Amino acid sequence: MPSTPLAELNNITAFRGDRKVLENFNLTLHEGESVAILGPNGCGKSTLLKLLTREIYHVDKPESSLLIKGQDRINLMQLREWLGVVSQDLQEFYTPYTKGRDVVASGLLGAIGVHDHLQLTEHQQQRVDEVIEQLGLAYLNDTMFQRLSTGQQRRLLLARALIHNPSTVIFDEPTNSLDLQASFELIATMRELVQSGTNLLIATHHVQEVVPEIDRIIFMKAGKIIADGDKTTLLTAQNLSELYGVKLKLMVQDGFYHAYPV
Repeated sequence: MPSTPLAELNNITAFRGDRKVLENFNLTLHEGESVAILGPNGCGKSTLLKLLTREIYHVDKPESSLLIKGQDRINLMQLREWLGVVSQDLQEFYTPYTKGRDVVASGLLGAIGVHDHLQLTEHQQQRVDEVIEQLGLAYLNDTMFQRLSTGQQRRLLLARALIHNPSTVIFDEPTNSLDLQASFELIATMRELVQSGTNLLIATHHVQEVVPEIDRIIFMKAGKIIADGDKTTLLTAQNLSELYGVKLKLMVQDGFYHAYPV
């Protein structure tokens, strides 16, 4: 019997402020697959991710539905066990005085930072230690967020996302604002996650962020899916040139794709 899809979006309409971003939008994401969503800025990638994580909601219409693992009403704590999130938006929410360990621990509480009235159990403290050790971040435990590099902040957010051991981790523009070293370290960690059984859902406009372990590619433009399929079929110079409206050449090396202008 086929497994229940991770997510099913049917005839979805969604706004960001007064702007309609998605209309009659349809997509199915399956369990056990890693997917990259590619498209220019403003095409609706981040809106789609925020719908999945319940940061925003679609327009309620009789013919519309958004199901996560077959459910339309979802306990947010349950959702965090299915979907972890790493995004620059989340990174910007943290107060400058939050310590590194508290960034990770806050994922257990669904909070931005750890507050005095929110107490962790001994088991939860142990889980925080496990994830911090997994990503090699113990040296940042007592460092305030404002004193960390962007790359260090991003890795703490990844630890926060992994705290519930989710089956899928969502990355919205994963290497945005990172230098080369931090970018390469994060991409290496993303590969390790897939190889250890965690699925990725990446939204990006950088083709080099599509790690070799990803097989399914979705192209979005102007709030619509214009292509959806196998990576080796879709990732061509012609297709990317049409997607981004600029003539590109494409090179593949060690499973990574690199685009550059003609």
